[in-house]
Amino acid sequence: MAKDSYIYAVARIRSHELQLLNAAFMEQLLAAPDEAGCLRLLSEHGWGTPDMSAEQMLDGETEKTWELIRELVGDLSVFHVFLYENDYHNLKAAIKEACTGGRHPGIYVENSVFPACMLEEAVESRSFGDLPEHMREPAERAMDTLLSTRDGQLCDCIIDRAALCAIRKAGAETGSELLALYGELTAAIGDIKTAVRALRTGKSLEFLRTSLAPCATLDEARLSEAAESMEALVAYLDTTIYADAVPELEKSPAAFECWCDNYLIRRIRPQLSNSFGIDPLAAYILARRMEIRSVRIILTGKRNDMAESLIRGRVRETYV
Repeated sequence: MAKDSYIYAVARIRSHELQLLNAAFMEQLLAAPDEAGCLRLLSEHGWGTPDMSAEQMLDGETEKTWELIRELVGDLSVFHVFLYENDYHNLKAAIKEACTGGRHPGIYVENSVFPACMLEEAVESRSFGDLPEHMREPAERAMDTLLSTRDGQLCDCIIDRAALCAIRKAGAETGSELLALYGELTAAIGDIKTAVRALRTGKSLEFLRTSLAPCATLDEARLSEAAESMEALVAYLDTTIYADAVPELEKSPAAFECWCDNYLIRRIRPQLSNSFGIDPLAAYILARRMEIRSVRIILTGKRNDMAESLIRGRVRETYV
């Protein structure tokens, strides 16, 4: 689709941006006495209905986002970069289900590029050639690894790396600056998380070298070597564009993830004044994802009687 062909779609998105949750509304949610109070506020704002559970409401908002995008662009292939995470989750679930036997209802997620049943059938019959090309080799290797070693973590690392590679490649191939940025950040942040987990669990250098996905903003070899200690890891990250994330990384994994999401929101916010191309639509999808994530954090915190200050520290910045 030509850049000019998105003018109508962007105009429609502008009207929907008016319904996005802003910082003031997030404050109202934080000030609500309990989860039920939050759900009432959200319902009044147009989220679901008062009788819905929190998960039903959140799932419904995710589906509403994709229904809108389907209506506007028809062909969702340009946005597969946002859906591959779910596909690889389903692939991982299918491999573990095939290796352990039996069926486990609820392990597959929706809003994916490929039907979960297709992945399940291909893995169960070991017909890896029936899988999408970018899944075939990692799926077979992960399944063989799990069957021979029973090492679920290593199986996860193989699939997680493949997911990061697929997301980064898909983002770059769209020709969209924003989607390429999303793919690059997803791969880099995934690598940093892998390095931190490997450090804390005493994984070998060889394990790290096979687990990290290639990306432009990090040097895989240096990151692998730096993961021998937190001091070395911090020293290396201080030389990268992720230096500002270091204090959050030292606080906790949750604080680091919050920084990553806020960094992405800041990078996409200029799309609010862009009237052309696919990027404003991609920014809207990400904005919806972030606000749903923040609402889930608030609802979970209220449900578990967490202190408001603790919940507030995990809530993401808003797009509008």
